[in-house]
Amino acid sequence: MKILISPQQFKESLTGSEIADSMEKGILKVWPNSTIKKIPVADGGDGTLETLVSNSNGEIKSTIADNSNFEKIKTEWGALGDKKTAVIEVARVIGLSKISVNKRNVMKASSYGIGSVFKEALDQGYRSFIVPVGGSATNDGGAGLLQALGVSLKNKSGKEIGYGGQGLQNLEKIDISGLDERMLNSNIMVACDVNNPLCGPRGASSIYGPQKGATFEQVQILDQALSKFSEIIKRDLGKDVADIPGAGASGGIGAGLMAFFSSELRLGSDIVLEILGIEKHIAESDLIIVGEGQVDRSTVFNKSPVAVSRIAKKYNKPVICIAGSLGAGFKEVHSHGIDAVFSLLNRPMSLQSAMNDTARLVEIATEQACRSISINI
Repeated sequence: MKILISPQQFKESLTGSEIADSMEKGILKVWPNSTIKKIPVADGGDGTLETLVSNSNGEIKSTIADNSNFEKIKTEWGALGDKKTAVIEVARVIGLSKISVNKRNVMKASSYGIGSVFKEALDQGYRSFIVPVGGSATNDGGAGLLQALGVSLKNKSGKEIGYGGQGLQNLEKIDISGLDERMLNSNIMVACDVNNPLCGPRGASSIYGPQKGATFEQVQILDQALSKFSEIIKRDLGKDVADIPGAGASGGIGAGLMAFFSSELRLGSDIVLEILGIEKHIAESDLIIVGEGQVDRSTVFNKSPVAVSRIAKKYNKPVICIAGSLGAGFKEVHSHGIDAVFSLLNRPMSLQSAMNDTARLVEIATEQACRSISINI
């Protein structure tokens, strides 16, 4: 039997590679002569950088960059094995986790640090970029990263506006004469798993601002500021990004990248699976095993397990999923190509206990799932 193992990381527990290793142990207890291929996956969120780098024989590069508060932090970006493509994960630089709760200020939070990482990759010769944009602490429409790359955002006096979303209230003119020309010869794939527009009731400020600490009044200010940004982009650059699905991702970074550069917004899971070439391996397999930390109704929205299973169903391949836990609506995955779901929790235990014992529990759950399949009734 040929088996493809393609889990994503279990958040705050094990990496996709570690989960795959445990699954393999469980499989071999049932089918010791099976042929196993391990290809961990990701959906554009946590674990995407490691997944792409490890599967392409690339390299994770360490650097120093500014978080959203202009505090210097140690962070990483990825260089893929093709020596042409860099992966810049927004959350690793300006994510909420990179700044303590008591220091968060969504009004002033800036994406400047992302621009400096772009410059480092450009200096090393990279001209193709994959940018997973989830999880930022910012709401500035990507203004900060643009300023880091040489774009001048001027107020009515011709002076540079302040950093952060609130600074966009004073924007009157965009000057791209100082933009790093290397970016104009680069291609960017924005890995995004949301379809929110930039502004309005479903926009970046309204939907994600409160998660970043914005009050009701601040949400209104930030939404108006991003609306003004989009209007001036349209006037000065001739690009209308306000209503592009995904423009509101990561506080509007999606819109900023689309407006100024040769960028394409795509589902993170689609980008990852395409780069990994997973369809070929699915077609050659008899069984596919996927995995996620929690399976619930949100899993059907562009998450990796369902993305893999949809491809599998093109080839009529069975798919089982090993889940850390099962949440509300988990059965919805059955109509999206996942044939069966197995939880790790085999006895009453706390979340922390399960996370501390994830490797062993994954092995046990995978073994039992395979034993169920091996029964001939």
